[in-house]
Amino acid sequence: MKTKSIFIAMMLVSFTFLVGCNSDNQASDGNEKLTIYTTIFPLEDFTKKIGGDHVDVKSVFPAGADAHTFEPSTKTMSEMASADAFIYTGVGAEGFADKAKGVLESEDVTIVAAGDRIDLHNEEEHGHENESHEEEHNHDSEDEAHDHEHEEDHDHEHEGEAHEEDHDHEHEEEAHEEEAHEEEHNHEHEEEEGHEEHDHTDGDPHVWLDPSLSITLAENIKNALVELKPEAKEDFEANFETLKSDLEKLDSEFKETVDSGKTNKILVSHAAYGYWENRYGLEQISVTGLSPTQEPSQKQLTEIINTAKENEIQYVIFDQNISGQIAEVVKKEIKAEALVLHNLEAATEEDVKNEEDYFSLMRQNLETLKKALN
Repeated sequence: MKTKSIFIAMMLVSFTFLVGCNSDNQASDGNEKLTIYTTIFPLEDFTKKIGGDHVDVKSVFPAGADAHTFEPSTKTMSEMASADAFIYTGVGAEGFADKAKGVLESEDVTIVAAGDRIDLHNEEEHGHENESHEEEHNHDSEDEAHDHEHEEDHDHEHEGEAHEEDHDHEHEEEAHEEEAHEEEHNHEHEEEEGHEEHDHTDGDPHVWLDPSLSITLAENIKNALVELKPEAKEDFEANFETLKSDLEKLDSEFKETVDSGKTNKILVSHAAYGYWENRYGLEQISVTGLSPTQEPSQKQLTEIINTAKENEIQYVIFDQNISGQIAEVVKKEIKAEALVLHNLEAATEEDVKNEEDYFSLMRQNLETLKKALN
């Protein structure tokens, strides 16, 4: 009997030890922390600032990752599946997100699209589409005029015969068009059904670079945390208001920097700064498109170089995490210096070491802009 009592006592000690081990993830007031996984660096930083002691925040992205191409490992996905929530932009910044959502939803992980309610800036794929479209249109008009002249000059002796052939051909075309219309209708119907399951990703995903739009990102994060842990609502609300005030101040600093510049034009390796164009009147001349894989044609590259020379641009601005080989060609051609803007997709190892946050990195960007615009 004594042996049995000792055994039970040992079991209770072991159980207490295990509970203690699992309590490492608890806030100082004894409440369990929320485990949150995020993607881009601003979402990680905003969640930490709003969540405070109530959250344990981890980024899916390793240091220096490219959000457009990054794919999480099976191990990372497994860890994410045990989290309380997964916060991502929901605006097309993360290539892996749709795949991850399906897996995580089946594990009862709360999915938060921080970019919800943000209207995306629709930018041309490379900034030269209108010109190409006009050339195409002019070319088509010339072809139409040529065809019309050719029809008028045609030998009218065969009109009756041609009319019969045309009549038969029209019937065949009508039948074919009807079939094609049905197929198109079915295809559109399928697309409409599938569209509801996807995020709004038709536009520039770099919304976090606009401090004003970042307020919406932060508010959506705050609302999600309140739903997950309503007892901490007052803390989340207070922390959000502090963050909102800081973002409004940063917005004013960006406006002042651009307004006081000698020029409003910057030459960038990657078209990530369209929201600065919208908000502050900046003009970016970009070597690649919204995705760094959208490379210019030879003609477009020549136009970029000529535009840079005409505007006497002295700097080519690179991203901190993307190698811009084509931008290097442009830099050499116009004999420019290199600068770096931080797109904040992911923190670098140096950023982590220096304990940088959203505001310190954005103010580094302000210093870069001051140099490029003056």
